[in-house]
Amino acid sequence: MLLFALECSAAAASAALYRDDRLLGEEFLNIPQTHSVTLLPMAQSLFERTGIAPAGIDYYAVSRGPGSFTGLRIGIAAVKGLAFPANTPCIGVSTPEAIAWGLLGFEGTVVPMMDARCGQVYTALFAGRKGALVRLTEDEALPLTVLAEKLKDCPGPLWLCGDGAHLGMAAWQEELPVRLAPPTLCYQRAAAVGLAAQNHLREAVSPAALTPCYLRPANALKLSEREKETL
Repeated sequence: MLLFALECSAAAASAALYRDDRLLGEEFLNIPQTHSVTLLPMAQSLFERTGIAPAGIDYYAVSRGPGSFTGLRIGIAAVKGLAFPANTPCIGVSTPEAIAWGLLGFEGTVVPMMDARCGQVYTALFAGRKGALVRLTEDEALPLTVLAEKLKDCPGPLWLCGDGAHLGMAAWQEELPVRLAPPTLCYQRAAAVGLAAQNHLREAVSPAALTPCYLRPANALKLSEREKETL
């Protein structure tokens, strides 16, 4: 089985290719360029370097959100464009879940965090137990104070990861047993999206049915309306 994954739900962008559970390659960039400029060239480079054509892919996976409204749209549009010619099945992976899979094998509580602005973070909680991950809560947008209360009942260490992890470290390092994930695992990565997607193969949909999950649709709609006004 060949699975191709894309991730651009925040500032970093990446592409990864798996053959079964073996990671064949990954391209990752965390630079101040728009994903519409970087994402597809990374995908093309990965195909060329591995000698695998898009037509040979069995599944496409992408982080479906929550995350940056524009980033999610770009990632999902890119996957649709790659998958439509052969109607290849697509898997939309929860962004917090994908971040958590990057810490597979860690013991304790894995706490993915994405800066949702407005004093909130996108998050979900996962238990790391004996080399496996168990989801504890659904994806949600929470103020740091509310998330801190939830974490008080979770077994430590509390592994903070994601592009908003620094917010938790700054707020809680004196009161909670928080630890920051290693830099190589802290950011959202396509390799983790692909790893998570392999646990959701039965949930694959057609390219046309692939949709984002914003968690805050009202804000996303307002942003979309503002963008239209500027066109």
